Amino acid sequence: MPRKFLKRYLPDHEKIRSHKTLNRFFGTLLHDPNLLHINRRSISGAFFVGLSMAFVPVPFQMVLAAGLAIYFHVNLPVSVGLVWITNPFTMPPIYYFSYELGQFILGGTTKDIVFETSLEWLLSVFSEIWQPFLLGSFVAGIVSATAGMLIVRLLWRLQVVRRWQKRKDKRLNLQQ
Repeated sequence: MPRKFLKRYLPDHEKIRSHKTLNRFFGTLLHDPNLLHINRRSISGAFFVGLSMAFVPVPFQMVLAAGLAIYFHVNLPVSVGLVWITNPFTMPPIYYFSYELGQFILGGTTKDIVFETSLEWLLSVFSEIWQPFLLGSFVAGIVSATAGMLIVRLLWRLQVVRRWQKRKDKRLNLQQ
């Protein structure tokens, strides 16, 4: 993984430490230097946290991702940033897929639902679809988070092996 690329866009640790609002919510927990480390474990763990929280159908997913990043000592900005995979444009297809996945797992049939923008409609329809929707969201979140974490670890490892090979080749060229 390009460490220099990530360092360029991540905030300085002192800037986060001195941020008044963040300190009010998280206190001294933000003083942990692991929250901004850029290494294979921290970034892949951040991918797991961020992608799993992206599929949780609740408001304030960023707060959940931040809390889990602090708890698991993984990269905080990457965890919080990945939650934005589900944004107002991507939520409908992602949550529809989650519903379909849940229906498939439960063995049910998909219902044709006519969308209306009212609280009454939301409460009546959600009472019918909540089980497959939440199950599908959970499964999709865990699968995408695991895949994201494994892909980051694999790409990071390939990058390290490639750099070792370049160093070895350079040494061999200097010896000749």
